[in-house]
Amino acid sequence: MESDLPGQVQRTLTEHLESRLAECAELDGGFATAVQELSRFVLGGGKRIRPTFAWWGWRAAGGDATGPAAEAMLRAASSLELIQACALVHDDLIDESDTRRGHPTVHRKFARTHYEERWAGGAAQFGMSAAVLLGDLALAWADDMLHTAGLEPAALGRGLRPWRAMRTEMLAGQYLDVFSQVRGDETPEAALRVAELKSASYTIARPLQLGAEIAGADQRTLAALESFGHDIGVAFQLRDDLLGVFGDPAVTGKPAGDDLREGKRTLLIAEAVRAARAQGDDHAVAELRAVLGDPDVSAERIESARAQLVRLGAQQAVEERIAELTRGAHRTLEAAGFAEPAATRLGELAVAVTDRTR
Repeated sequence: MESDLPGQVQRTLTEHLESRLAECAELDGGFATAVQELSRFVLGGGKRIRPTFAWWGWRAAGGDATGPAAEAMLRAASSLELIQACALVHDDLIDESDTRRGHPTVHRKFARTHYEERWAGGAAQFGMSAAVLLGDLALAWADDMLHTAGLEPAALGRGLRPWRAMRTEMLAGQYLDVFSQVRGDETPEAALRVAELKSASYTIARPLQLGAEIAGADQRTLAALESFGHDIGVAFQLRDDLLGVFGDPAVTGKPAGDDLREGKRTLLIAEAVRAARAQGDDHAVAELRAVLGDPDVSAERIESARAQLVRLGAQQAVEERIAELTRGAHRTLEAAGFAEPAATRLGELAVAVTDRTR
């Protein structure tokens, strides 16, 4: 199982979604067709980061690699991909994004179908409505999948502690992301809080705790995983922020500088504004603010803004923060003394999610 964990997650998700699609087909053909799009979205890509960390949280706490309990844990871990689907579908809608993984986003796909079929009403409104409902469905199915994974009642009860916290933190992070944009909050503190809630918690820290709680981890293990997961989770989001501005569209699947068009107040922006103010460079601040949140900004202005971010040292400052967080996580991992192969695999994953190109 561990030799191809993403493949095992894919198999588990496929089986679950096939059964749910059959249920939807009995309800209504039109609804089943819509839900097929959600299934394609879930199965069509993604790095399966969250289930992977949940699995190694389980193993770090002494969970078995094979057997009925391990299969139940795999199903529980795989349910995290449905929460991720909910977050991505809704996030793309909030950000008015056109593409995801190199393909049209869910709301754009449904809007295009509406237009091509010449249905009544507005295409954009229909696309938005479909995306909201399918995102909600993914979240509901995530709960269903966890509760029917086959976990022992006591293990499920323990797992629900990080599960409940994770869902609230994820939505809090998404709201604060939007809130910081409309307030124009450019402080590093605000940017890091969004990174902690929107990504660090539900991407790494809570999945690790989910697996460990299900395995019956002691408080020392849970505390070590929480510290490790927080640092790697924030570093993961900071890498995402860099890729959102400097990433290669052919690799990331999103247009160059998309985070600038969406007006995201990330740590990258906060560091640039802080440096510009320290230098008395009002022109640089004005240029960055003019680009942020402008969906029609030209490629030339995006390139100029990126040059400012490099010149002001913001890109380097974020790189240094990523390196610092990653070093701290490795120190926590070494002190925890987890059994093998969990210790080695967690160390490898820490590097994989913080030093990447997509």
